Amino acid sequence: MNEVLQTISKIGIVPVIAIDDAKKAVPLAKALVAGGLPAAEVTFRTAAAEDAMKAIAAEVPEMLVGAGTVLTPDQLDRALAAGSKFIVSPGFNPEMVKYGLSKGALMLPGTATGGEMEQAMAMGLEVVKFFPAEDNGGVKKLKSLAGPYRSLKWMPTGGVNTKNLMDYLSFDQIVACGGTWMVKKELIEGEKWDEITAICKEAVKTMLGFRLAHVGVNCGDPAEAEKLARLVSAMFGFAPRETSKSWFAGDAVEYMSHGGPGAKGHIGIKTNSVERAMYHLGRQGVEFDPESVTYNDKGAAKFAYIKGDFAGFAIHLVQ
Repeated sequence: MNEVLQTISKIGIVPVIAIDDAKKAVPLAKALVAGGLPAAEVTFRTAAAEDAMKAIAAEVPEMLVGAGTVLTPDQLDRALAAGSKFIVSPGFNPEMVKYGLSKGALMLPGTATGGEMEQAMAMGLEVVKFFPAEDNGGVKKLKSLAGPYRSLKWMPTGGVNTKNLMDYLSFDQIVACGGTWMVKKELIEGEKWDEITAICKEAVKTMLGFRLAHVGVNCGDPAEAEKLARLVSAMFGFAPRETSKSWFAGDAVEYMSHGGPGAKGHIGIKTNSVERAMYHLGRQGVEFDPESVTYNDKGAAKFAYIKGDFAGFAIHLVQ
């Protein structure tokens, strides 16, 4: 997949911005970055769009900026000159797609039907926008289309919000979701940057969905691991079960047959996406042990240990 698309996929959510005052573009971009969303689609719905993109590209280099509502060759040329890394349109115009590709642009045209999607695939596109997503059947429709279009991925936009975000992102053919709920006009006009940051953080929290999976305790040998698992299970009515490396007492406590990372054991944290969690935690300075990472059959990370000691315990993420 294209490098920009890979980054968009790891970020997971792309705010869609309509801004009337280019002077507010930089503080807005910084608010989004602070909230964990270093990507934005600035739409050509306003006269300030081009200057806003220029300002963000120049002053907030960590922000992946794209142009939206690109309807004409002139807008596309201006968007690229302003520093746009991807081009989004509300509908599918084959001539515009061809023009963008001739300029070397990453094109994400809007689609709503199988016919439009097939035309996009014929042009070599890996990802298309699905718009307006909710009005066109939402994730249910995309899952119905997935059978014949297994090589195509989507970026749904339109009606996506914190409540239905994971309905979309839990489907592996969805690269990311576009949305406006964290950048509503009144928030931008009121310069409510802290509120925008807070909404973004809540969206990222929902997307990653961190929760405790289990606590692992290092044991000296398989016999001790089994004994403890059976003892704890008997006390609390759990079901003991054996794995290739351990014994579990229910799902909450794992007794390691031959020890493992961490002097005392480990803490397992579930997440909706190990791939996205590694990206977002990495932005906070968290490092992962590359040798611990395992992948699913599609090449996405599904398990990884965080570097460091946490009071004698290691911490790992698990899908």
